[in-house]
Amino acid sequence: MQNDQKKDQQDKQVQSANIGRRGFFIKMSSVAAVMASGGVLTACGGSSTVSAPVLNGEMAAFNYGVASGDPLADRIILWTHAKISTDASVDLTWQMAADASFASVLFSGKVTTSAATGFTAKVDATGLTANTEYYYRFIAPNNSISPVGRTRTLPVGNVDQVKLAVFSCSDYPAGYFNAYDSAISSGAQFALHLGDYIYEYKDGVYPPVASQVAGRVSAPANEIVTVADYRARHALHKADPYLKALHARMPMITIWDDHEFANNAWMDAAENHNPATQGPWAARKAAASQVYHEWMPIRSPDTSNLLKIYRSFDFGNLLSLHMLDTRMIGREQAPDRMLDAQGRDVADPAFLPYAFNKNKQLLGVTQQAWLDTQMSSSKATWQVLGNQTVMGRVQLPASVLKANLSADSVTAYLTAKATPAAVQTQTQKDLLDPLKNPKISYNFDNWEGYPNARDTVFNSAAKLKTAGKKFLVLSGDSHNAWFNKLTLPDGTQVGAEFAGMSVTSSGFESVFPPALVPPATLAGTIKALVDDINYIDTSRRGYMLITVTPTMAKGEYVYVSTITSSSYTTSVDAFTYAG
Repeated sequence: MQNDQKKDQQDKQVQSANIGRRGFFIKMSSVAAVMASGGVLTACGGSSTVSAPVLNGEMAAFNYGVASGDPLADRIILWTHAKISTDASVDLTWQMAADASFASVLFSGKVTTSAATGFTAKVDATGLTANTEYYYRFIAPNNSISPVGRTRTLPVGNVDQVKLAVFSCSDYPAGYFNAYDSAISSGAQFALHLGDYIYEYKDGVYPPVASQVAGRVSAPANEIVTVADYRARHALHKADPYLKALHARMPMITIWDDHEFANNAWMDAAENHNPATQGPWAARKAAASQVYHEWMPIRSPDTSNLLKIYRSFDFGNLLSLHMLDTRMIGREQAPDRMLDAQGRDVADPAFLPYAFNKNKQLLGVTQQAWLDTQMSSSKATWQVLGNQTVMGRVQLPASVLKANLSADSVTAYLTAKATPAAVQTQTQKDLLDPLKNPKISYNFDNWEGYPNARDTVFNSAAKLKTAGKKFLVLSGDSHNAWFNKLTLPDGTQVGAEFAGMSVTSSGFESVFPPALVPPATLAGTIKALVDDINYIDTSRRGYMLITVTPTMAKGEYVYVSTITSSSYTTSVDAFTYAG
């Protein structure tokens, strides 16, 4: 009984922590500033399904479909899961063809699934032709055949356009994966998943039972800790028909964030890990990383170190995509509260150094050096980072934070900001003085908690700009949509960030009910307070379509009308960045 009580208390703390990261916005219910929001374009959503193979005696079941990932110009990873009713290994033949009927098989080989890999199988199919579409499948004994997948290799040379579908934060019990379904017919050539592909929580914790969508129940029901647990949770997601269809439609390039391990994870621990009841963090981290490499179509850069997953992809001379790990391999602990470790108010300028932990590592020295080399040596016009957490300077005035985001404090600051310098009062000048009223982050779990690490990346981006290259960051994690300027401390812009909303995980609307303050009010107020935000949406779910050409990057925020039903429509807000 005592252990159960401790576990219940831990579950409540987990819920509190998830709300806490974004919970300061609750206090904005009294804010009076209202900004106009942009229009949207409406289109119809659809429904896609993948037929599961019919089981017949001891024929292998491909219950989780097929997937491909980590495309290069001459190779690609092919993935599946195959199991018969016993625990015997399954010998598979894989095939690639130019057509879905496999009239002419171009490539083939053998691979075996077994209990050692959770009955998953991965093939690195090589010798392929650049910028070419292929169909692939797996065949088991007794002619049990997997669903057919479609994939493509990366282009080389002069490339006019690349179109990416970008996802993050897909919490299964929170709702239907309509974003995945919509992307299937979006025209995207490749998919990116920027983390939180799964969530680790016990069923009913996040979201709480009252907010779960009917029929969307986490499995296993317990919080996942062991290899078997993580395999079962990955299987739950891979069984979703919309996700299966997306994987079968296009190759996916993935990176993990914290929930593939545990909430607010860093190298040596996690907020949602209790060694006393869940064992050593190192063991849980090893289990999670092992299963990630089993169940995701990822090429392992270093099989002796499964925590090393940062890697690059070249789309001809148009863009180089550098997928970062800001979670497991280099991240040091940073504060995730508005108070420092001694309980001091970080909104007080006297404690500013404590708030920022300026010298903390996020990428780590080795990964940072790798990134610098990759970007400086790349011949591509665009240097694009695939990154977990928001990188832009999302900082609010200390005066607003110290006043608990009261309407008076917000109005006073915005009035001072709008008043010409020649007629500002001394009080207004003080409000705008960065030494007397500094800007403070709302969330130290993102790049805001690691300011020197971020400025190191931005300094590298500034050098790229001098060399005629363009810098773009794609981010996830926050569950909300952002289009941010990326600036040096002196305000010089070095790039832009398209940060995406979640597939299903709740955003600011979960702690700031739209009935209390309309989302346009919340978004407009935040945008007015934060200089580097060009656009923000705080209440809708979906994904991003990123189209890159030699002269511009276009970000389309594709919102689904609902996640509580598989019937939905879509709307789009779009922005461009020329570099």
